[in-house]
Amino acid sequence: MFLAPVDFLKTPDQLGRTWAAGEALAYTRWLATHHYENFHVASFLLPQRLRPDFYNVYAFCRWSDDLGDEIGDPRESLRLLAWWRGELHAMYEGRAAHPVFVALSETVTRHGLPREPFDDLITAFEQDQTVTRYRNFDQLFQYCRYSANPVGRLVLGLCGYKDAARQALSDATCTALQLANFWQDVIVDLEKDRVYLPLEILEKHGYSVDELFARRFTPGFRGAMVETIAVARELFLQGLPLADQVDRRLAIDLDLFSRGGLKILAKIERQGYDVLRARPTISKTERVGLLLSAITRRAFSRAV
Repeated sequence: MFLAPVDFLKTPDQLGRTWAAGEALAYTRWLATHHYENFHVASFLLPQRLRPDFYNVYAFCRWSDDLGDEIGDPRESLRLLAWWRGELHAMYEGRAAHPVFVALSETVTRHGLPREPFDDLITAFEQDQTVTRYRNFDQLFQYCRYSANPVGRLVLGLCGYKDAARQALSDATCTALQLANFWQDVIVDLEKDRVYLPLEILEKHGYSVDELFARRFTPGFRGAMVETIAVARELFLQGLPLADQVDRRLAIDLDLFSRGGLKILAKIERQGYDVLRARPTISKTERVGLLLSAITRRAFSRAV
């Protein structure tokens, strides 16, 4: 029986055993298709041949995330993330042992994926253990450079795109998605003592962190949300041209993610920017509509 990361860690025989390649691939597939996650990494729109590779990258991200957010002790999370980084480096040195890295090693070799994006993601989860406030957008963008942008670069790499121009467009989209998630999940992050709204923006609008934790919706909070949503929307618009520069099936996915993020921003606006009382969500019907719209937009686009 396969185990999710936290339960896996509690089972010594899982850590100590030798994993054959086929068994490791079965584990990453199970993890990708059974473990919860809002980010649907292995879209049915992607070519069948790429799905195992997406499962493997997903499994790495899932483990990294859980080591950072599901342990319950920042010091222990930092210890485990350091161990996880060591396992990553061992894989790149030809010594993969953990099932995720046994499976991922095939993907890395097949697609020539560099170590940096994986290292960067671990850095982001380490930062989560020690940084819970961001002074300005520069600091927040730097965090997104580690927490979000590597995912887009890995997706591009799996699909055969490694040029700097496409990566820059992907970075804009991924940062925008991260920001949209932050603005959607303000109350969720408060439960973790995390504030991603830049403190300078809050202060500019006369709003305090104490008011935020008290969930006081004021004109100041509304003004801060207006400004931060505008930043996320501009980044989405900067990244939209990427969908015209990739394979049609990947383009549908990119279009879907971007339009979904823009819809979240629009929903925040429609509820008067009050994300302190209710978390804006996209319904299943709306998701289907977004998918159909993305397919329609790309149906007659030029294939790359």
